[in-house]
Amino acid sequence: MSQEIPAYESDDGSVSEPEATRRTAGGTESSRASRSWWDRNADEYQTDHGAFLGDDRFIWGPEGLDEADARLLGPPDSLRGLDVLEIGAGAAQCSRWLAAQGARPVALDLSHRQLQHALRIDGGAGAFALVEADAGALPFADGSFDLACSAYGAVPFVAEPVKVFREVRRVLRPGGRWVFSVTHPIRWAFPDEPGPDGLSVAASYFDRTPYVEQDESGRAVYVEHHRTLGDRVRDVVAGGFRLEDLVEPEWPAWNAQEWGGWSPLRGNLIPGTAIFVCVRD
Repeated sequence: MSQEIPAYESDDGSVSEPEATRRTAGGTESSRASRSWWDRNADEYQTDHGAFLGDDRFIWGPEGLDEADARLLGPPDSLRGLDVLEIGAGAAQCSRWLAAQGARPVALDLSHRQLQHALRIDGGAGAFALVEADAGALPFADGSFDLACSAYGAVPFVAEPVKVFREVRRVLRPGGRWVFSVTHPIRWAFPDEPGPDGLSVAASYFDRTPYVEQDESGRAVYVEHHRTLGDRVRDVVAGGFRLEDLVEPEWPAWNAQEWGGWSPLRGNLIPGTAIFVCVRD
């Protein structure tokens, strides 16, 4: 459910461990927490997971499902010439793969530091645009893109997913696809542990209370929002999309890694990722 909890630096310069809790968190607090968390932890994230993600691969989640094989955006040769928006792009690995297929990607992320890693990978001169912005207020004209995608970017961290989906719909052209992956909702019922302790239900699947890590003053430093599978489907429809497919990747035999609560042990028993393939009518 959550990222691994790192220490944070308080306003007085001291280093403290955040407190994990479940409580309400609105849009502004969630956005502020996400920006600061990813700016603060981007270096560690790229060090820990950069090799698995690659510099120019499109990986949908910790299972390692590769877009080159999954083709959820369409056959690779169909991407040539398309204007594509990647939301929550991080270091823009997915956008780099899209550019190699002949697409014209724009990589958007809330975190300045994550986008700096995109520049680092590209040697300071990227072949596509990097945009620092909030997914709930996309800085693009109506109908600017043919396709939008997000691999664990933005959607799990926003308090108002329908607002984001409506923004995505606005910037897509008619018939455009919106494909995004998130933590599979069933994982919220289990502890965030990759071993045997993570195989017993510990919370209600129907408890939508956000997961929050907060500092000693109660200020959120990390927020993740839970929606049930049905909630996600209804959000997609309310956002103006038609759900074309829902993919639950199985854990592949070659993948021996542990990543947070993801592992071969759990991945062979319960799904860890859900990928929603949507179309703008």
